[in-house]
Amino acid sequence: MPTDSISSLLDIAKSAAQAAGKVVMEIYDSGDYKSYQKDDDSPVTSADYKANEVILAILKRKTPHIPIMSEESDNGALEVRKGWHRYWLIDPIDGTQEFIARSGDFAVNIALVEDNQPVIGVIYWPPGETLYFASKGHGAFKESRTENKRIHVRKFDDPEHDPVMIAISRRQARENVMRSMSDHRTYQTYPTGSCSLKSCFIAEGKADVFLRLGVTGEWDTGASQCIVSEAGGNILAHDFSPLSYNERNSVTNPDFIVMGDQRVNWQTIVKYTTGDTE
Repeated sequence: MPTDSISSLLDIAKSAAQAAGKVVMEIYDSGDYKSYQKDDDSPVTSADYKANEVILAILKRKTPHIPIMSEESDNGALEVRKGWHRYWLIDPIDGTQEFIARSGDFAVNIALVEDNQPVIGVIYWPPGETLYFASKGHGAFKESRTENKRIHVRKFDDPEHDPVMIAISRRQARENVMRSMSDHRTYQTYPTGSCSLKSCFIAEGKADVFLRLGVTGEWDTGASQCIVSEAGGNILAHDFSPLSYNERNSVTNPDFIVMGDQRVNWQTIVKYTTGDTE
């Protein structure tokens, strides 16, 4: 079927992300939303639920044969999901805390996972009307009001000695991040918001590495992993093992690292410690 081609599915994901982003911005600008606390103490808003409704409606209409896993839906046990060869993986608003804080650093994430690996990644940043996207084997791209280009991680002139740019949260203390970095390197920091936007900034070369400690779900990394990988980087668990998708009953991620230039020996730079490095 034509709608099953990767390019067609990518177009569907892009349109769904932008449609959700439009609704989210209307709610964001009006300030008319309700906030709730999940069982894990993470925040969720009525805007998250509305974005989820918009995305699900589009995907179910255009790809009714493809299952959907979303942060804001009941996804069932592995016994139900394990037969999925291909499925959509969604985070309607990545950076809900940033949405509430009105920093503008939040995004809509949609991935297509095939045989347990992301093959399409779409991340839409509504306040900047900016779309990051990739499909496996076809590169990563950025579209905005001012540019439309293929993106790549930053290549170090000297992978062993050049200063490293670390993506961190705007409200995060630099010293908390530095506890997890080797003392044998020079660092700079690039403050920004949600996990997925940090990953996009690494994919386009604005930052080089991001270490995420704390609870996240597979929907927090699916789209990012495809985009970062196609831009020449990688996302791995904190022990540098691969992330898994739909292979466990739990859909939570281990702590993970987003890395740019793969000529850099990141295992000599990132020291896994516990602490606030979001």
